Amino acid sequence: MLFVFRIGSHIPTPGVNSAVLAEFFRSMQGTILGMFDMFTGSNLSQATIFALGIMPYISSSIIIQLLTVVVPTLEKLKKEGEAGQRVITKYTRFGTVILASIQGLGISFWLESLQPSEGMLVVTEPGWTFRIMTVITLAAGTAFLMWLGEQITERGIGNGISLIIFAGIVADLPVAIIQTFQKISIGELNAVIMVGLLVMMLAVIAAIIFLETSQRRIPIHHAKRQVGRRQYAGPQTHLPLKLNTSGVIPPIFASSLIMVPGTIAQFIPAESAPGWLSFVQGFLQPGQLGYEFFYVGMIFFFCFFYTAIIFKPSDVAENLKKSGGFIPGIRPGKPTMDYIDKVLSRITFTGACYLAAVCVIPDVLVAWLSVPFYFGGTGLLIVVGVGMDTLSQIESHLVMRSYDRFVKRGSLRGRR
Repeated sequence: MLFVFRIGSHIPTPGVNSAVLAEFFRSMQGTILGMFDMFTGSNLSQATIFALGIMPYISSSIIIQLLTVVVPTLEKLKKEGEAGQRVITKYTRFGTVILASIQGLGISFWLESLQPSEGMLVVTEPGWTFRIMTVITLAAGTAFLMWLGEQITERGIGNGISLIIFAGIVADLPVAIIQTFQKISIGELNAVIMVGLLVMMLAVIAAIIFLETSQRRIPIHHAKRQVGRRQYAGPQTHLPLKLNTSGVIPPIFASSLIMVPGTIAQFIPAESAPGWLSFVQGFLQPGQLGYEFFYVGMIFFFCFFYTAIIFKPSDVAENLKKSGGFIPGIRPGKPTMDYIDKVLSRITFTGACYLAAVCVIPDVLVAWLSVPFYFGGTGLLIVVGVGMDTLSQIESHLVMRSYDRFVKRGSLRGRR
């Protein structure tokens, strides 16, 4: 399935001059278009049938997930188990097609307006024929990728959508390695510095693995049971709280919003652009102090915001009370909710610090050392996270088939 995805990454959208478009994208590095192109596996810069990638599906999933908090009907469906989840999945698919069609229409207008070189147009024959063809092509490409991801999840090892994003990001790895060796050969990049950077990258990856598997385990005790004349002690379990509950959503949202001013400035001629827009564009360039300051602040904001949406201490406290469970030393009900909320706020702050550090390091490397660090902090988090999840899925399949002797070493376990 991943091989099919990579084949589609070389099929161009009809009516687009790919060479002229690639020249334009070389000048758009560091903007929201460059980040979006990374997630699509360079399909956007090559105007292939998978130019939208799987991002409309992710956007639709996030929108539906946020709506389950404010729409009572969706919240009820979420609590109905597998049957409700099937209905939510259907809504997500419809939302994906709608978003892909809207984005495809926007891209068609955008491609028609581009003229990177004098006398050279990205679209050879603009008009509604091209626009309709582009909408159909891009929406069909996204729907096909969504189907591929579901097939990998159902018939493979799971995480189909994540694996497609993973494949798109790592597809540019050979090019980045070649560029690095070329810079070393011409003396633009010091070999000793490159070795130090390699060691630091390995250390960052190790830190991501350690922190992504870290948990804060709150002990849970259950009331004693009376069976006949005998009394049995209740089971003792724990409530695992991940250090990074929100995943890669905060860096993605923060990057998208902070790159908007720079992207808008790229499309406004310099002679007609207001002075404040040019100042903001320079101030919010990756590697600049202002960019990193706002980037870190928005990562913290979205970490707390998204965690508050997907994890509700009140529901956990209510479920514990119904099942007869309690936290030692904490009264059931509101005191339990307050305690879980306090612990969650502390580990969310720590997780936000970790996300900010991982996302800022690549920007500093690119800005100060001119290193072709081909994926940023968000891409690195996705690659490592998907790799860990895939490893866990493979281990689960092996254990289910009584091949546990193969996974006695290297198992991913949560850390206290």
